[in-house]
Amino acid sequence: MNDELTSLLTELRAGRLEVPEVAARLNSERTAATGDAHVDLDRERRCGFPEVVYAEGKTSRAIVEIFERQIEHGQDCLATRVSAEQADLLQRRFPESIHNETARTVRIDVTSREQRGRVAVVTAGTSDRPVAEEALETLRWMRCGCELIVDVGVAGPHRLPEHLDRLRGVDVVVVAAGMEGALPSVVGGWVDSPVIAVPTSVGYGAALGGLAALLGMLNSCASNVAVVNIDAGFKAGYLAGLIAQRGSS
Repeated sequence: MNDELTSLLTELRAGRLEVPEVAARLNSERTAATGDAHVDLDRERRCGFPEVVYAEGKTSRAIVEIFERQIEHGQDCLATRVSAEQADLLQRRFPESIHNETARTVRIDVTSREQRGRVAVVTAGTSDRPVAEEALETLRWMRCGCELIVDVGVAGPHRLPEHLDRLRGVDVVVVAAGMEGALPSVVGGWVDSPVIAVPTSVGYGAALGGLAALLGMLNSCASNVAVVNIDAGFKAGYLAGLIAQRGSS
C-alpha cells in the first residue's frame, strides 16, 4: 500500500494523474465489493492483520466471495463459527484450506510470514476445548507459536504443576474455563506473563451459560489476569497474538 501511495502521489505531482482518479484508485485499494459485503482490504495495513470473517448468518457463497477477494490481494484468510455446510463448500472451492472441525474455523495461509511469539492455550476441562481450539487457530493464522494444554482444572490440582515449565516459557497464557471459572486465577499465581481468561458456557444451571465463570474471572485476585467475553476464543487468541508478537519484535 505504501509503494502504491508513493507512486500515485508522484504521478499526481507530475501532472499525469488528476485528483479524482487518484482518489478513486486509493478507494479501490481499501475495499472490495462482493454481492453481500465490502471487504476491508486496508485493515492489514492499519491493524497488522487482515479482516476476519464471522461466518454465522452468512451464506456459504458470501464467505467464498470474501475469501476470493482477500486471496486476490495476497491476504491470509480466516473464518470463525463455520458450519459444516459452509466448511464443505469452502474446502471444495479452496482445497488448500485448513478446516478445524472442533474450533469451527477455516483458514487459508497465503503469505509466508515468519513465526513470532509464543502462547500457551490451557483448558480447565475437555469440554472447554472448542473455545481453546478457536484461540489456537487464530494464533496459527497470526503466525504465532502456540501449544495446547488440556484438562488441568482445579478439580485435580495436582495436574497443573506438571506443566509449569511449559507455561513459564511463553509470552502469554490463554485459559479457557467454565463452571466457576477458577483456573485463570490459579495460573496467574504461577506465571509472570499476561493471562487472558476466557469464560466458557460449560456448566450446570447455576453456571448461567458462562455468566458465573465470567463474573468469577472479572473478580480474579491475580493481578495479571484480563478477561474476554463468554466463549470468545477468537478474541482471546487475537489479543494474545498481538501481545506475544510485540514482545518478541
